[in-house]
Amino acid sequence: MNYKEREAFLREKHEQLIERKNEPIEGNGIFERYAYPVLTADHAPLEWRYDFNPSDNPYLMERFGIHAVFNSGAIKWNGLYRLVARVEGADRKSFFALADSPTGTDRFRFHPRPLTIPEYGEPATNVYDMRLTAHEDGFVYGIFCVERKDPSAPKNDLSSAVACAGVVRTKDFETWERLPDIWSRTQQRNVVLHPEFVDGKYALYTRPQDGFIDTGNGGGIGWALVDTMDGAIIGEEIIISPRHYHTIMESKNGEGPAPIKTPQGWLHLAHGVRNCASGLRYVLYLYMTALDDPTRVIAEPAGFFLAPEGEEYMGDVMNVLFSNGWIADEDGRVLIYYASSDTRMHVAVSSVARLTDYCLHTEPDGFRSGLTVERLNRLIDKNMKQL
Repeated sequence: MNYKEREAFLREKHEQLIERKNEPIEGNGIFERYAYPVLTADHAPLEWRYDFNPSDNPYLMERFGIHAVFNSGAIKWNGLYRLVARVEGADRKSFFALADSPTGTDRFRFHPRPLTIPEYGEPATNVYDMRLTAHEDGFVYGIFCVERKDPSAPKNDLSSAVACAGVVRTKDFETWERLPDIWSRTQQRNVVLHPEFVDGKYALYTRPQDGFIDTGNGGGIGWALVDTMDGAIIGEEIIISPRHYHTIMESKNGEGPAPIKTPQGWLHLAHGVRNCASGLRYVLYLYMTALDDPTRVIAEPAGFFLAPEGEEYMGDVMNVLFSNGWIADEDGRVLIYYASSDTRMHVAVSSVARLTDYCLHTEPDGFRSGLTVERLNRLIDKNMKQL
């Protein structure tokens, strides 16, 4: 191909990818996965990846490599389904970019430019995994992980890091105000803002941990009240979804997106992590808390809600599902956006009615095999009576 033919080929292929119709796959009654990822590295605008000046780039080769698109915050905005995606370049640095869809299941198209997030304090080495919350104070908040090299690490230690929660807010998705990073006695990742005031304060779901990877004496999804988001200080934390031995969350767990308010209670999506022979395995689980007390868990079905299947196992970091974004439509449809193996974004579709039914009528974990067999036999006995 000559230069013009190659450019035409690239543009046609890119447009076909974006316009490809997605189809649901019949599932387990709780949700339906969709056949194709909704965002991948190939969805990134060609103008991000190529220099289209023939004099400067005569071979029309990529000048800026896009490696992966994953871990997206989500919100319904002006009738569009909007993702704030984590985009990772070939240099291993992540940045945020907006992508919109008219359907929520396909035709996601990136905005022309990535988000320019103002710095706070020491510039971050990496930023990622933004959770979006439309708060009752009128702002949309984005809380994301800010990673910096551990200043106390030996000079030759190039892997030790310090994580904290960065905060931005906006009212139009065009102008972003950077607020001070959230202060905490421990490292914090997976911090999420509750959408309503609680006792006149902002409420945060936290994940206190002793180190960048190790949860240490922390571990579990925490809850903290703060006076302001402009310089939030986490003081007292209580754990509302703890880790448990020999479960999907024995290594660590963390809140996903902000919870959805339903008539039966707050509906939560979270991730659980366990260590296995192939490394850390990330799955997703659901739980519910009371409307009058969001710290009180009223339902927590046993086991995972979503785990990797098929091609979802494969990618940059294997055997991982992660979600920090979902959208509840006005008609009760729920679009669950999840990333597989730190590589691509998918969608599964359910409803508020189905998800709350699953939570409220699926038995909790008994934490030992004997009780699992008892739980199974109760279901079998119930079905035998129907024969």
